[in-house]
Amino acid sequence: MGGLAASVVLIGVLAGVRLISAQDRLVEPQSGSVFSPAHATFRDALAHFLGWRREPVQPIPFPHRTHFEEAFLECTYCHDGAARGPVARIPSVVVCMDCHFDVATDREPIQLLTSFYESGQEPPWERVYGWLPEAHVRFNHAPHVRREIECTVCHGDVTQMIVAEPAVDHTMSFCVGCHEQSQASIDCVTCHY
Repeated sequence: MGGLAASVVLIGVLAGVRLISAQDRLVEPQSGSVFSPAHATFRDALAHFLGWRREPVQPIPFPHRTHFEEAFLECTYCHDGAARGPVARIPSVVVCMDCHFDVATDREPIQLLTSFYESGQEPPWERVYGWLPEAHVRFNHAPHVRREIECTVCHGDVTQMIVAEPAVDHTMSFCVGCHEQSQASIDCVTCHY
């Protein structure tokens, strides 16, 4: 009976999301009107609560495979923050243009990249990974790079992707399991601070 009850609740929640979602589109919210201080709509609150995220949409398809196999670039060439600190960083358009002033300039994605550069704007890249704020997780790339942990452990084989996409489910048990295997600290403050 527990499975049936859970199914009924799930169907009710999904139906509620559909109804609320349709209602959100039909009724213009009043100026300054929000569902809660943290979420504009019920759907946003529910998605946050359940950990639902939309797939990131990138402004330019970035072929990691080409840059890895043909240009022989390592991850830290573009994501240079990974070796120095907590944030790996998405490279600036200036870094991309170091090569693309001359390389593949006839290709549409490079022409789009060049237009961002010429306008003094960064492409609006979207994060592929990240934790909800209430998890209080502060991941630091640098100690992992120093221990020579391959990027693929946490990011999957990005070298085979045209557009980076989530390939590893970053759960607490995933991280703790790796820390235990590597004999790294599993104290809470190692990651939560």
